Amino acid sequence: MDILNPAFWVFVGVVAGIYGLLALALYVQFSMAGLPNFGHVAFMALAAYTMALLVIRADVALVWAGVAGIAAAVALGLLLGIPSVRLRANYLAIATVAGSEMIRYLSTNLNLTGGAVGSVGMLGPTHFATYTNAWQPFIESITAALRHAVGSVATTDFSMFCLVWVTLGLLLMLFRRLERSPWGRVMKAIREDEEAAASLGKHVEAYKLQALVLGGIVGGLAGILWALEIGVFSPDDFQPTLTFYAYLILILGGMNRVWAIPVGAVLFGVLYSGTRFLSFFPLSLVDTGERAYLRLLIVGLVLVLLMAVRPQGMFGKREELLLEK
Repeated sequence: MDILNPAFWVFVGVVAGIYGLLALALYVQFSMAGLPNFGHVAFMALAAYTMALLVIRADVALVWAGVAGIAAAVALGLLLGIPSVRLRANYLAIATVAGSEMIRYLSTNLNLTGGAVGSVGMLGPTHFATYTNAWQPFIESITAALRHAVGSVATTDFSMFCLVWVTLGLLLMLFRRLERSPWGRVMKAIREDEEAAASLGKHVEAYKLQALVLGGIVGGLAGILWALEIGVFSPDDFQPTLTFYAYLILILGGMNRVWAIPVGAVLFGVLYSGTRFLSFFPLSLVDTGERAYLRLLIVGLVLVLLMAVRPQGMFGKREELLLEK
């Protein structure tokens, strides 16, 4: 594949924007509320599977199926949070990891979800299932409108790129305002000194649940956009590593800077996708298949080096760094 191919980098931009949404969801839960969520990919998976199942098996309109997918992600946040938020944060971390893996293993072994083959098998092994019939005309209408403005540059991926990044931009502005509101200041107080915020009583648990729910909404939205972009999905598309990609995006931009999330998303997209072009010597001596694993090693190495040299990220402040607490 040509490294200068614009179509490839537009697709990379779409994926980076979706990962940016996932990182924004983690920002609300971790950076604002101090809730470690190591199974955040579960919100993506549950929303995507709920949406696809309702469209394929119940013939529900795509827009309502998407709303139901986000509602399922919210329900997951409540299910994990209600028994955990009153305990220490590490219990929530364990609960989120367990919940994420339960959803992935269930989706792998249930016939209802298509098993290991995923969405294409939701109607059984003899039928090819699809959930994008209503989506294609919509995204093509956006493409046609954009083509009048930008010409042949407009493709369905370019339309998706615009849709994802506009969504991310609007949500960033919303959460930046929330962060500066009295609600956001209370969240920061709980994050930095929960014992001092104990005067709020049970309101502390309510605030934490609100953060989980808001993160679940954005995470579920990321899952639905991901499912619509790739067209088909399987349990392997929701590996635990996606959660840590979102953490990497937060760390790259700045753990406590919401406006730096797009910077981290772009850097991650270039780093992760650009490494597939590492074909020069001596990397050319490595088999192409093994080179795919090498990409993960490089991303991991960058994360380790960043944590050692500048753990607060490019734009973060070390004195506000949550990881040091």
